[in-house]
Amino acid sequence: MKHDDLLASNCAIERSGAVLGERWVIAILRAAYFRARTFEDYQRKTGIARNILTERLNRLVAFGIMERRVYASGPQRALHEYHLTTAGMDLYPVVAAILAWGEKHTGLINGAPTELVHRTCGEVTHAKVVCDCCGGELHPHDIEVRPGPGAKSPAPPWTPIG
Repeated sequence: MKHDDLLASNCAIERSGAVLGERWVIAILRAAYFRARTFEDYQRKTGIARNILTERLNRLVAFGIMERRVYASGPQRALHEYHLTTAGMDLYPVVAAILAWGEKHTGLINGAPTELVHRTCGEVTHAKVVCDCCGGELHPHDIEVRPGPGAKSPAPPWTPIG
């Protein structure tokens, strides 16, 4: 099965994986959260080959995760910046959770190479998944999965915007 086949699934995880599971996407998102803006910023911060970076940025734009904005134009071409949309910003907890998992499980024996500092309180913080009703931390054994409102009427395939 190809990633794009997952776009027709009636599963939010599979549909998300169709876009987010592409190689280099998480690295691009990390660079965006670390304030990359121009194509050159993304290339420098990720080391991704230019042709692959172009394809991944275009896909993130097509699915509404990033937007391309002109920041300079000249006689030969326009220069663009890539900014996270609301959908892209909503992915931050996912990337922060991957960071927390990586700090714990990827053999970083000398400690985390980066820390997240909450600007509001000035303390180092880590991602947690909590219940949006009671605020309690969520663990897989505390969750029951049941059919939701979209279970009986599958959505059409997720397609790029425009």
